[in-house]
Amino acid sequence: METLTKEDYLNGQLLLIDKPLGWSSFQAVNKLKWAIRKKFGLKKIKIGHAGTLDPLATGLLIICTGKFTKRIPEYQGQTKEYTGTITLGGTTPSYDLETEIDEKFAIDHITEAQIIKTTSGFIGEIEQAPPVFSAIKKGGKRLYEYAREGKDVAINKRKVHIHSFEITEVRLPEVDFRISCSKGTYIRSIAHDFGKALGSGGHLSGLRRTKIGDFNVDISQDPSDLSERILQ
Repeated sequence: METLTKEDYLNGQLLLIDKPLGWSSFQAVNKLKWAIRKKFGLKKIKIGHAGTLDPLATGLLIICTGKFTKRIPEYQGQTKEYTGTITLGGTTPSYDLETEIDEKFAIDHITEAQIIKTTSGFIGEIEQAPPVFSAIKKGGKRLYEYAREGKDVAINKRKVHIHSFEITEVRLPEVDFRISCSKGTYIRSIAHDFGKALGSGGHLSGLRRTKIGDFNVDISQDPSDLSERILQ
């Protein structure tokens, strides 16, 4: 990696990060922000990411510095690709493993052929309800704040576009997939709705973002490694 100057970061850099499991997107941004400020003695620098990844997800996070932060909406709007795992037979309030299983369902009626056929109902423009455990704002508060208080909130469905939805392996109760989708798609909601469509329940048990537009996670870097290189 070439050595970048203070001016490089201020004029704008695109940093491709492979977000580790358990990290928030905010933590990854802060790790690099701290390293750049320390290295160059800066009191402040503009830096932000182009599309949140949940702490339980890994993969590609685009981080923009300096003048490139103006490009964030452009990157947020690009098609995204994910790989992951849906676990059938149980639902959770958050639609993933952030919360405990709250209801169990039978899966012995589900066949591999049925799983593959069911994906067709999720391709194209679909309507989905975001998870109640999400950062979407309603009435000045984030949905997850209502959820943690145990309050029921009416959530409007939103239209999203699924370009492709491929099943890559079935080993019940787990189903591995690859999905390409528009901005604003909740893969957790797809996992939940997919389980329901199979006459069972489902939740997201693993997720990795592999692409944003033409950017691939294969050329991304661990945020800790990158911050160490910046400080060298």
